[in-house]
Amino acid sequence: QVQLVESGGRLVQAGSSLRLSCAASGRALSMFAMGWFRQAPGKEREIVAGINWSGATTYYADSVKGRFTISRDNARNTVYLQMTSLKPEDTAVYYCAVSRRAIATMTGGEIYYWGQGTQVTVSS
Repeated sequence: QVQLVESGGRLVQAGSSLRLSCAASGRALSMFAMGWFRQAPGKEREIVAGINWSGATTYYADSVKGRFTISRDNARNTVYLQMTSLKPEDTAVYYCAVSRRAIATMTGGEIYYWGQGTQVTVSS
């Protein structure tokens, strides 16, 4: 059984930076794409960023392009989300995910495993 444990979420001011981490255990995930989703109150869960199995290809939602960077360390079975220039609209629970596929683009229906989520709150 795979466990995904996110960390790094907290309350910050607009314009700040945060780095989220997601450590996986139970299985090596180097052959799977991984991603970050988020869900704000009253809204559906949405893809934020994805990274393919090797780390060579990434995908970003338009709302975070140029501000967020996804990366992975397969030796550590860990994926990261570096977030800069945070805005109040980035406030959400952020979920780490392992895709059934190897490519960076993914939907919620293609997820093998979900993390438990970490709260990011951006104050104005």
